[in-house]
Amino acid sequence: MRCLITGGAGFIGSHLTEHLLGLGHEVVVLDDVSTGSTGNLGALLDDPRVRFVRGSVCDAAALESCMDGVDRIYHLAAAVGVFTIMGKTLESLRTNLNGTENVLEAARRHDVPVLVASTSEVYGKNTTEGLTEEADRIVGSPLKNRWSYAEAKALDETMAYLYGVEYGVRTVIVRLFNTVGPRQSGRYGMVIPRFVAQALAGEPLTLFGDGQQIRCFCHVLDVVPALVALLEDESAHGTVYNLGSSEQISMADLAARVIAVTGSTSSVVKIPYEQAYGPGFEDMQRRVPNCDKARAQVGFRPTRTLDDIVAAVVAQQRAEGATRE
Repeated sequence: MRCLITGGAGFIGSHLTEHLLGLGHEVVVLDDVSTGSTGNLGALLDDPRVRFVRGSVCDAAALESCMDGVDRIYHLAAAVGVFTIMGKTLESLRTNLNGTENVLEAARRHDVPVLVASTSEVYGKNTTEGLTEEADRIVGSPLKNRWSYAEAKALDETMAYLYGVEYGVRTVIVRLFNTVGPRQSGRYGMVIPRFVAQALAGEPLTLFGDGQQIRCFCHVLDVVPALVALLEDESAHGTVYNLGSSEQISMADLAARVIAVTGSTSSVVKIPYEQAYGPGFEDMQRRVPNCDKARAQVGFRPTRTLDDIVAAVVAQQRAEGATRE
């Protein structure tokens, strides 16, 4: 098959590209490299089965130029990271809303099934342990930039669902819970690559807030096969699936674990939210998914632990550092 990946030069998109090539498919990558990088694709760009198009999903013409012969769409392109959302809020909204509508329109015109990547952010401040897909959304004021990403991705989900109901587009929505691993950048607020980079440099690890926030991290190599399996399973179309790990850790304990794994002498410094993100920032204390639905549908069950994840990110950053030297 020929698969289009929007955001295919990003962290998850590059791993998905690699996975689909391994399955024998052709891949068209559409990416404006605003947060991704062709370096994530590396030697994959030399593969004759890969076509790279530099462009934005907000450009309908650029998107249409990618659609020739496409059998599947994986829509991963989005403004990502808390730093990006807080610093470029209006631009992020436009990318996430207009881009998704363009992709869904392309899927409708060409009668192609599409997977739309959403986020655990849609649950907002709901701290229930074991969030199911039917859990209520609890979000803050629409005048607080922090929640604009959650609102945009929730509307993306609604559009994807309605394109299925009203136009018959075959859609699958996935809510990703802190997907991490090699190639992820810490520039946009992603905590594990940021902690690892600080530890390897011997710099203080910057812990935002009180450090007691609970999160779960899932290796990208556990997530990517599930994306493909869900889109290929026609009985999975028309609904939403959580994808993530249930292994919980506080941010303070994560910082300590990164220091231990790297053998770093770094200290830990707590920084108030206001200093890190600006006035009025809100966060949630716990975000833990229930992934029973994806497990029942396609056998989704993460096999890599948090220790595996940290070790993989450390190995990648050390290798990159050695290459630069």
